[in-house]
Amino acid sequence: MNYKEKWDMESIFPGGSGSEAFQKRLSEVRDSITAFSHELDNWELDEHSNDFTSLKGILQNYEKISNALGEMGSFANGLVSADVTDQKAMQNLNAVANLRKDLSSQNIILNKKISALTEDQFSKLLEEDFFKPMHFPLEEIRQKEKDLLSTQEETIINHLSLDGLQGWNNMYNQLVASIQIPVTEDNETVYYSAGQFENKMKSEENPKHREKLLKTWEETWKKKADLFSTTLNHLSGFRLNDYELHDYKDYMKVPLDYNRMEEETLDTMWDTITKNKAPFKKYFERKAQLIGVDQLGWLDVTASVDVGDYTSKRYTYNEAATFIIDNFKSFSPKMAEMAHRAFEEQWIEAEDRPGKRPGGYCSNLPESKQSRIFMTFAGSTSNVSTLAHELGHAFHSYVLRDLPLFNQRYAMNVAETASTFAELVVSNATIENATSNAEKINLLDEKIARSATFMMNIHARYIFERNLYDERQQGTVDSNRLQELMEEAQKEAYQDALRSYHPMFWATKLHFHITGVPFYNFPYTFGYFFSLGIYNRFLEDDTLLEDDYIALLRDTASMTTEDLAEKHLNVDLRKPDFWQEALDSVHKDIEEFLELTESYV
Repeated sequence: MNYKEKWDMESIFPGGSGSEAFQKRLSEVRDSITAFSHELDNWELDEHSNDFTSLKGILQNYEKISNALGEMGSFANGLVSADVTDQKAMQNLNAVANLRKDLSSQNIILNKKISALTEDQFSKLLEEDFFKPMHFPLEEIRQKEKDLLSTQEETIINHLSLDGLQGWNNMYNQLVASIQIPVTEDNETVYYSAGQFENKMKSEENPKHREKLLKTWEETWKKKADLFSTTLNHLSGFRLNDYELHDYKDYMKVPLDYNRMEEETLDTMWDTITKNKAPFKKYFERKAQLIGVDQLGWLDVTASVDVGDYTSKRYTYNEAATFIIDNFKSFSPKMAEMAHRAFEEQWIEAEDRPGKRPGGYCSNLPESKQSRIFMTFAGSTSNVSTLAHELGHAFHSYVLRDLPLFNQRYAMNVAETASTFAELVVSNATIENATSNAEKINLLDEKIARSATFMMNIHARYIFERNLYDERQQGTVDSNRLQELMEEAQKEAYQDALRSYHPMFWATKLHFHITGVPFYNFPYTFGYFFSLGIYNRFLEDDTLLEDDYIALLRDTASMTTEDLAEKHLNVDLRKPDFWQEALDSVHKDIEEFLELTESYV
């Protein structure tokens, strides 16, 4: 099969960023929001009434408008990601953001009216077939209403966020798009985008060259450090002002509420991880010996280990697609079937070319019942893992596609469960299929390095962001201090095990500048170890089947994180036992790596 590496956007809205169909839909949705506003204003429920016909129509219209905005937003954002110079696509994305703001303002009114129902009315509501599946999200709305300000005040904050919070995110994206890094190749100067240079830097095999590339990377971002510190300060400042207005005493309340998890669970996870970092010291020392350096640097942690005459395997896009589909099939035929559709119907933008944003993501198309995946595929096993990861996200959305909208809005921590689970299926398959010890060492190293990312790299992000918010409460934090905070966080998270760090990481990492989810870091670590625990249970328990996994995914937006784990895994995430079980499997990987590499040092 010859799969194309560019995604199909024409089937969504023909004509690219100049699509007339897109503009027509914008106009239609704008009118729909106006009509929805009138419908919502006119709905008043007498305290003695139990007729919910009007509310049913309101929720159906809200879902229809939300799905349209999701479709348009994924389309416009996809075009911007694939070509950062497409100004018309950026205008379209901003137009969608404006409509989201308008619907969000109406959502405030809707939530307040749902919250105004008496307990008796709410109980009667949940007896009806239409509302019954929405018990948890509707109850969540009623609980969260207690934290809301007046409708007028919430609407003002919502309107200000467009040019405040979202505006600074747009500025960050434009700054990243403007980065051009000169590289000399064959006596000619070639200019790399941020995404291309990042791929080049991470795929460089020579440790000394990697260090030079990292230095160039750092210096490039430092040239605009003050601008990046401005965007980060205003993003965090906007949030802190919002929290103060709502009288939130702790800035962690919002990210924890968003992820539907308790602080005790988060603290237990990080405490257990910290207690289990010691084995990585031996792993780092052995890896340094294998790649010929005295001590690992920042980029060396995730660099390939090629022992003997083995060199890292390279995949064509078609080979990667076939490998992923085949290995998904061994665990879940339904996941394999969806992945095949994704490749066949061109859901994926994977081409390695200039002008693309760095990174990767999966975006849902709620009207088309599809997804679109963005990444840059350069042929490495890491790229294959990334592709599997994003397909895991797509599968998560796919199995929820028939549920009410409110029951599809899963939080980021459990979103990362499905993606990381898919990644584990593929990465473990590469290890099992290794044809030599040398290849197995390379692949096992890649898996352990990924664990190090979740245990240390993301821990550093979390420590940095906590410290940033602590200091930001007292005033703005300049770019020099941000670099200090980042390096301090990295040294703490890696337990001083590296010879070099990445002080400008706060600027180069998009996750610090994302507006939709505050503290866009710890959910990755949660998702990784939660999925690792689930994966290990499926390996050990023959009675667990594909449908059990899908049942867990379908509940991810319908209960708290702790209740989800208790229902489907019979574990208490507030206690270290589950986390320790997952970490024990990481220790086994390290032990096997040390044993296999003994003869190479």
